[in-house]
Amino acid sequence: MECVVKWVDGMSFMAETGSGHLVMMDGAPEAGGRNLAPRPMEMMLAGAGGCTAFDVVLILKRSRQDVTDCAVTLKADRAESDPKVFTRIAFHYKVTGRNLKADSVERAIKLSYEKYCSATIMLGKTAEIEHTWEIIEA
Repeated sequence: MECVVKWVDGMSFMAETGSGHLVMMDGAPEAGGRNLAPRPMEMMLAGAGGCTAFDVVLILKRSRQDVTDCAVTLKADRAESDPKVFTRIAFHYKVTGRNLKADSVERAIKLSYEKYCSATIMLGKTAEIEHTWEIIEA
């Protein structure tokens, strides 16, 4: 896996991923940014959410669960001083489907955070991680 990050102007940066996708990042105005794109740490948090949501949907589909939607809300706290690593991240999953089994949803989430989601497992090295979930009938 590789990525090239290029300074655009001000405090804006463009990343080109190894798969050929472009992502913009920008800094806060107080740091010289123009607030045009997500901050790099926001991208990291979003990546963790995408990683675990991907796992949960895939595991539920493979378990023949009729999942129709999955949303993960992440709320994170960061250290007060540099390096301002994440110290706590709360993941809340809203899994929608028809006749979803609670034990299947719980198992999918647990497999993601214990075995498959590289992003959340890495972030768990510095942050206390919390997982909550709910099922919404479609």
